[in-house]
Amino acid sequence: MTQLAPVSVHSAILLAVPLLPLLLAAGLALPACRGLCLRLAAWAALPALASAFLVPLGTTVSVPVLLDGARFGMDQTSQTFLLFTSLLWLLAGLFGSRYLADDPRRGRFTAFYLTAMSGSLGLNICLDPASFFVLFAVMGVSSFGLVVHDGSAEARRAARVYIALAILGETLLFVAVIKITGAGFTELPYRDPAASNLVIALVLVSFGIKAGALPLHFWLPLAHPAAPIPASAVLSGAMIKAGLLGWLRFLPIGAVAAPHWGIAVVIAGLAAAFYGALVGSTKDNPKAVLAYSSISQMGLITIPIGIALAVPDAAPMAIVAALLYAVHHGLAKGTLFLGVGMAHHAGRWRGPVFLTLLLPAAALSGLPLTSGAVAKTALKGAAVVSSWYVWLGPLMSLAAVGTTVLMARYLVNLQVSLKKDHTPKPGLWVPWVALQLAAGSLIWLLPLAGEARVETLSPGKVWPSVWPPILGVLLSVILWNLVWRHVSSPEGGQPRDILRAFETFLWCSGAALARVLHQGELRLRDWPIAGVVFLLTIAVLFLSLAFRSDVPAAF
Repeated sequence: MTQLAPVSVHSAILLAVPLLPLLLAAGLALPACRGLCLRLAAWAALPALASAFLVPLGTTVSVPVLLDGARFGMDQTSQTFLLFTSLLWLLAGLFGSRYLADDPRRGRFTAFYLTAMSGSLGLNICLDPASFFVLFAVMGVSSFGLVVHDGSAEARRAARVYIALAILGETLLFVAVIKITGAGFTELPYRDPAASNLVIALVLVSFGIKAGALPLHFWLPLAHPAAPIPASAVLSGAMIKAGLLGWLRFLPIGAVAAPHWGIAVVIAGLAAAFYGALVGSTKDNPKAVLAYSSISQMGLITIPIGIALAVPDAAPMAIVAALLYAVHHGLAKGTLFLGVGMAHHAGRWRGPVFLTLLLPAAALSGLPLTSGAVAKTALKGAAVVSSWYVWLGPLMSLAAVGTTVLMARYLVNLQVSLKKDHTPKPGLWVPWVALQLAAGSLIWLLPLAGEARVETLSPGKVWPSVWPPILGVLLSVILWNLVWRHVSSPEGGQPRDILRAFETFLWCSGAALARVLHQGELRLRDWPIAGVVFLLTIAVLFLSLAFRSDVPAAF
């Protein structure tokens, strides 16, 4: 049972989560305030971090004059998301304040960064559909400025593709919100036992775009390499998790048994896990490798959502698994993206920079005693409860093999890009090291991880966590000797030359499929095709609503 905050400071801290970044972004437009706002921008996530520690669970605050009654509050999901996303926004902001110190467009970048932060962090505490939609749109639209920042042809193209899919996702979510509120549901999480298939489909697709779900993932490998390093870190570590948060808030998890939807979501998650590993291993750009790794990892995070939809009894464990995986992936992936920036300024410290990146890479592979081992243990526990472990467990282990290959590819590419003649910039090391420490330790401190943490440390869990990375390392050594050290792409990450080499000696391993998939992505990014698909989707959607009797008359 929720309660109004007993002390007004709790309400003030909660409201400051989205308001402080937004006010600082507005202050950048005033010449008299610009310098102060630039200095404070990196610290704008502090209210969100404070909320995660200081605001009690069950606290709510209502704003009747906003959106006909906006409500914000703190529950277990809000607290978990606030904790890792605020840490990432804070440390990436501190990193970016030094990394972009000499960028003449720093002010514009900071304005978009703060606005996106306002939406991203504010989403975590939304308890009503309308405010969730508004902040989701604020985050999505303002992220366009992060992707297009450097103004290159590649960045402009990536931003066009991104904003088209972002608007499509927001349109679908808008219709879902209309359907949900029209049926009388004004609070989140939405747990209607009579939820329609249309609402479930709208929610899955709208948030699936943000989460990089197949086949609407193709904005992600374009946007992440194009954006500056700090923006890439929060795009992959925090903002794509808004898709997961949306599923947790808007899907009737635990309230309805939908095995057909659940199985489809699990299959889509597994497909993304293998697809990201297959295509990502052909990339030369370390940020592109990480982008495909995000597709792969978000596919794994999708699996507990499918389990919860199909088997309501497994929903509690599935939700815990999804939350732990989000914490693990968000911090580890943010560390790896910032590691690309560190490599560009490593100088004489290039050896230690490279070695310290082995830990988050190993965590993504799920090695014992890492955050990834805890997250994967929780995920497999949810699969056991759902009775799907017989076939789902081995497939997840094979996906871990692919993750290891991806991480090896990232490290190989990064080693090539390490600068030997650069002097490290002061101010980059502290936030990066702090994020390293958070990525390695935070999940072990969460009460939410209690059972998974204990089970991870049991002797019987060691070998299942060890053999996939070992096999992945062996495959990576083979690929290094046969392909990676002999083939390079002149196109900055496009896989055509590598795929020709793959076709020569590993045809049956899936290289031909990777080439087909890549060509499919290029076709999906083609504007005549994409534009027609988007317009038809929206037209069919609104026509379907127009002829449904349960849509409110006001709509």
